[in-house]
Amino acid sequence: MSDRLAPYATRWQDSRGRLHPEPESEIRTPFQRDRDRIVHATAFRRLKHKTQVFISPEGDHFRTRLTHSIEVAQIARTIARALRLDEDLTEAVALAHDLGHTPFGHAGEEALNAVMAPWGGFSHNDQTLRILVYLERRYAEFDGLNLTWETLEGVVKHNGPLSGEGQAAPPPSIANYSAGHDLALATWPGPEAQVAALADDIAYDHHDLDDGLRADFFAIDALDAVPHVAEMFHAVTARYPDTAPSRVIHETVRRLIDAMVKDLLEETRRRLAAAAPETVADIRGMGHATVAFSDAMGQKDRALKGFLFANMYRREPVLRETEDARRVVTELFRRLMTAPERLPAEWREQSVGAEEADLARLVADYVAGMTDRYATQEHERLAV
Repeated sequence: MSDRLAPYATRWQDSRGRLHPEPESEIRTPFQRDRDRIVHATAFRRLKHKTQVFISPEGDHFRTRLTHSIEVAQIARTIARALRLDEDLTEAVALAHDLGHTPFGHAGEEALNAVMAPWGGFSHNDQTLRILVYLERRYAEFDGLNLTWETLEGVVKHNGPLSGEGQAAPPPSIANYSAGHDLALATWPGPEAQVAALADDIAYDHHDLDDGLRADFFAIDALDAVPHVAEMFHAVTARYPDTAPSRVIHETVRRLIDAMVKDLLEETRRRLAAAAPETVADIRGMGHATVAFSDAMGQKDRALKGFLFANMYRREPVLRETEDARRVVTELFRRLMTAPERLPAEWREQSVGAEEADLARLVADYVAGMTDRYATQEHERLAV
């Protein structure tokens, strides 16, 4: 496999290893093992009942955090293969990137961040690292999944550096972990993580578009406000005039995704040709993203995001649900802070004698790990 990789790809043979050394597998590379550990993690399974956009949707076909993560991984692997990067590392980062999301999506995260403000706040990226290095407790010899340095670095930095000039202080758990296992927070991540980040953009833009049309939040005609999307719909309709609307939507969405992937590959190859990196270290040291969309595609991406924000995320049914979600998460946190004896046994044991800051982080860990339906059930239980 390594023979076909590009010079600037991450090679598993050169991995910086794991925090807790382990014997290597005879049949899987370290990055394959990372990917498999993520798939088998409890936090990964819980994503099937965590919100992507719609909270506890009535239909069975809307995206959840789990299906979204799988779709991101599929797009990311396609791009990684075309760029001759390590596909397993790319997939591992893609599958893990949303593990730290709270119940009820961004509404839950905003609520937890607000109530955790006195103790360093809350972010799903920080929580993802907590899950990967501490909260998953499956193995006899260590807490967490004991992933390789490259996977952890890719997960926490997939959107870019977390420290350095112009950067705010890194989130507390990431900063604390990096102090003992340096994740080089001031540099860009390797190319595999950069691919995973943009695959996330590609997936959620177009699959939210698909879900919004399915939910009748807007009609195809409304997309005239997003010219490149409207042009694609018109082209598909002209070629297949008698096709059912559901097929027109799917055909259009798949073509839009294909166009973004091809643009990303073209722009990234242009940047690679200009910079001529010889190693993955050169990618990390460039000081800017290597994997990117063209300026023209970036404008199209922003136009679609703006449309979805106005016509989907800010629609009254979604806003009403998000307000309820914020209230549920806020009240869950406050009730458990004042009555930690009502935590489940394994969590209650950890709360005994804890300082306020440690108790707050413990309660946040518990609430953040909940699925949407479990959070609703716990909120009802704690109300009596």
